Amino acid sequence: MGTRQVRPDASPRTTLDKAADENFPVAPFFLPRSWRDDLMAVYGYARLVDDIGDGDLASGGADAVHFGLDPAQAADRLVMLDAFEADLRRVFPDPAADADGRVDGHPGEESTPHHPLLRALASTVRRHSLTPEPFIGLIEANRQDQLVSRYETYGDLVAYCALSADPVGRLVLAVTGSTSPERVRLSDSVCTALQIIEHLQDVAEDLAADRIYLPAEDMERFRVTEADLAAPTADAQVRALVAFEADRAGRLLGDGLPLVGSVHGRLRLLLAGFVAGGRAAIAAIEAAGYDVLPGPPRPTRAGLMREVGVVLRRAGREG
Repeated sequence: MGTRQVRPDASPRTTLDKAADENFPVAPFFLPRSWRDDLMAVYGYARLVDDIGDGDLASGGADAVHFGLDPAQAADRLVMLDAFEADLRRVFPDPAADADGRVDGHPGEESTPHHPLLRALASTVRRHSLTPEPFIGLIEANRQDQLVSRYETYGDLVAYCALSADPVGRLVLAVTGSTSPERVRLSDSVCTALQIIEHLQDVAEDLAADRIYLPAEDMERFRVTEADLAAPTADAQVRALVAFEADRAGRLLGDGLPLVGSVHGRLRLLLAGFVAGGRAAIAAIEAAGYDVLPGPPRPTRAGLMREVGVVLRRAGREG
């Protein structure tokens, strides 16, 4: 789930610095400061969950200290995810508690998160009345990563993306005050597409972690084996498979394009950037001849800006 980069320490800054590796800026400069701060709080949460699930935390269990775990426990990713979820629950007040945090006249559970990124998230949650579900979904996706390393069908992969990617888009809508049932539906299409595109960029890296996010049914259709994915460069069958998946992701992005046209101002530019980032990544994969095995094909800044213009023009016609 994203480019692996071991965190040398447990500081929030280390986690947030990874925003620079995304296909499009997470909280670009043109947004209001309040949006930027809240989007970075959400990003920091999502990035930390992925770091736990990918085993990319600091050596010695520095992050685990926040959860009261020793280094040996920190080596167990499921234990860490459980502890992280328990700390996340402290972000959300007990609905049965009164104004003083008491339940039935008795002190409620401690409500201050231990991890600094979760403490930063708490103010964002309060400002926008966010609910736990999308945050829990991201944890569930990382739990699934510990238990499931292959996906039989495209439907199975989409169901995984509903946990690993779609919650992020829903949180962006909530933070910017633009949630509606139709926008959520369109956002889910965009986020699922972006997750699939990221998987295509990271085929070799994921395989090194014993994970394959290419549906087994599609690998069989294109006569691609796991040994083929472990080669230094892609053969014709692998390239055909990647082209097929890239085309499918591109169509999903197209399905979600009306999301951009449904909003205005700086939010339109932000959402256009997300869609354009996916389109530019697909273009980079295509420019590499669909050979993703030597390393992740990355879009150029010029290519990204070009795609932003394309998306804005199309959104303007459809909006």
